[in-house]
Amino acid sequence: MPRVTIGMPVYNGERFIVEALDSIMAQTYKDLELVISDNGSTDTTEEICRRYAAKDPRVRYYREDVNRGATWNYNRLVDLAKGEFFKWAAHDDLITPDYIEKCVDVLDRDPGVVLACTDDQDIDEEGGHVDARRYSHIPSAERGSSDQASKRFRRLIRDDYDCEQVFGLYRTDLLRRTRMIQSYTDSDRTLLAEIGLYGRLFEIPERLFLHRQHGGSSCKANPISGGWHERAAWFDPRLSGKALFSRWRQFREYIDAIVKSPLPISEKAASFFWLLAYQRGRLKGLFREIIIGLRFLLGPKQS
Repeated sequence: MPRVTIGMPVYNGERFIVEALDSIMAQTYKDLELVISDNGSTDTTEEICRRYAAKDPRVRYYREDVNRGATWNYNRLVDLAKGEFFKWAAHDDLITPDYIEKCVDVLDRDPGVVLACTDDQDIDEEGGHVDARRYSHIPSAERGSSDQASKRFRRLIRDDYDCEQVFGLYRTDLLRRTRMIQSYTDSDRTLLAEIGLYGRLFEIPERLFLHRQHGGSSCKANPISGGWHERAAWFDPRLSGKALFSRWRQFREYIDAIVKSPLPISEKAASFFWLLAYQRGRLKGLFREIIIGLRFLLGPKQS
């Protein structure tokens, strides 16, 4: 049984997937498996993946006939994982050869860490470095590193940071205790906040994760200028054109995460306090979502 499972969800990824696969198979840490879940690709993705699976027994390839959405595909990979540790890998991102080795070392040395990751570097379509906008006043390495769970939760629910840490290396058993990825925009933030209730997040201060920015990425291809509902079909095709209340659902899932967490009552109470304080500042967005949802229910879709 491999110690590490890397799960790659993909749909029509022929343009960048070879680079991504090569970066994974070049890892200095060898006790790993790569599980690929193909969501019904119609390009040459299947041919490429089957070629890698044929030449390396550590690669397992699964394919669906139709696209069942990103949520199903991401979570399926966790179900298929055999490793003690698990990492999602997007088909267009890259990791340096020592990424897994260094993250495993962190998790082995400190049982209080539930997610190990590294600093990240944005790259363009050709692999050139891109200057990323860092708009949080809290350094990413400090966001989930506190020994106090409620403090981690307070920082991880904020929306003033990108969620690249979601592509770090998890303890698989704890990841399976969460809701993982759900069918709404920003559920990766919900996951980070929830996993942070179980332990600390540790960020290695090296840019070993290369996050690709391009026009076909999920965020660029599915803009949310009119509201979170616009990206819903990417998560689950069955949600296209339906009334959604994603911010309210996220609020409820934060509450559920606190309730079912193993924290003492005092830390649960503190987490609830910070959640309510944060939601108070989001009232405008919450009510706006009600208006958008009513438009879907009462008439043609409007943005």
